[in-house]
Amino acid sequence: MGLWIQAVCQAIHRQWALLNGAFLFYSCLPLPPAWPVAFDKIAWLAPGVGLALGGLLTGVDGLLGLGLPPLLRSTLVVLVGVWLTGGLHLDGAMDTADGLAVQDPGRRLGVMADSRSGAFGVMVAIAIVLLKTTALAAMTHHRWFALLSAAAWGRWGQQWAIGSYAYLKPEGKGAFHKQALPSRWHTLPWLMGLMGWTALTVALGWLPWWAGLTAVALGVISSWWVAHWLNQRLGGHTGDTYGALVEWVEVAVLVGLAGVLA
Repeated sequence: MGLWIQAVCQAIHRQWALLNGAFLFYSCLPLPPAWPVAFDKIAWLAPGVGLALGGLLTGVDGLLGLGLPPLLRSTLVVLVGVWLTGGLHLDGAMDTADGLAVQDPGRRLGVMADSRSGAFGVMVAIAIVLLKTTALAAMTHHRWFALLSAAAWGRWGQQWAIGSYAYLKPEGKGAFHKQALPSRWHTLPWLMGLMGWTALTVALGWLPWWAGLTAVALGVISSWWVAHWLNQRLGGHTGDTYGALVEWVEVAVLVGLAGVLA
């Protein structure tokens, strides 16, 4: 009995350490220094981190909605989202855009690794922020669902890319993600979970069925398409393209939901 309790405690401690590692890696939220941290399998928890961040943004949106007009409120929510992630995913989208702008395929990874931002990266960042802001501002109701869904599906898209395609830079910061999600089968638990969560919100009457269907369809389709398109252009994925996936899937979900929730 004692050994069984010890094993359970070790398992809980391990999951706690991974959860802490996921929040430290994917966000800039502070954690007490004494808390345990592990990073090796945090990619499996990415959609959960997305739900947590989406929940924080929902709270911010609710507070700002007490006195601010929709456009200003939406702008601040989007900017808080960038701050919460430390710009991690937006930076990846910018680097990816700069790399893809190079005509010589052999130079693309080198350009993406350059810390300096080029014109294409800046344009992509502006486009992403504008699309998110205007899509959110267009929604008159169920904004909470849009924020939660976009954040969660964006990170599931990252999982899909990790499990589906080769990682191009073994020495890169995202290399250990591939070990956590070696195949597409490892993305199915969160896929089923997000679909089940959406179905539950519809069943409880919190959300129209067409909005739930739109979120799931766009989350899955945009994840597949963006991951496939980037793989065709680069021959695989890097940490930067994982960030680009998060951003563009979030854009797809928010824009799609704006069309049915406006």
